Amino acid sequence: MNDQLPAHATVSRHFSVSAEDVFDAWLNTAMIGRFMFGPEVRDEKIISLKSDPKVGGSFSYIVKREADEVDHVGEYMEINRPLHLSFTWAVRSDSPDHSEIVIDIIPNSTGAELTLTQKMPANWAHFVESAENSWTKMLDALNKIL
Repeated sequence: MNDQLPAHATVSRHFSVSAEDVFDAWLNTAMIGRFMFGPEVRDEKIISLKSDPKVGGSFSYIVKREADEVDHVGEYMEINRPLHLSFTWAVRSDSPDHSEIVIDIIPNSTGAELTLTQKMPANWAHFVESAENSWTKMLDALNKIL
């Protein structure tokens, strides 16, 4: 465990599709634009979704919310299809603060169980409940499109 990121938000969801389908959605910008960002998820406009999905590769997801452009950035730390994915997560304007997102997917007889944990710095502990609500909303959106 990363002692620098002691605050954890954790959500889980069962999907009635294969672990591979669930995993692949997290690396596909077209899918990301349907379940993580954009008008299907919240009141915002997607400006650009760029990703280099390999260990050490980075991403930048820019959205416009009201008058603000928000750039979500990170780097892929682990990619073990279809079971495990981890990456850093930050809003460029909040740098150097960042989180780590850890996604574990367990195949089962009816599909796959996904558990997502966002590990955050101690000064973001007040954000845990909000993060859990946001990730739950995104996983609900992903479940609908898969």
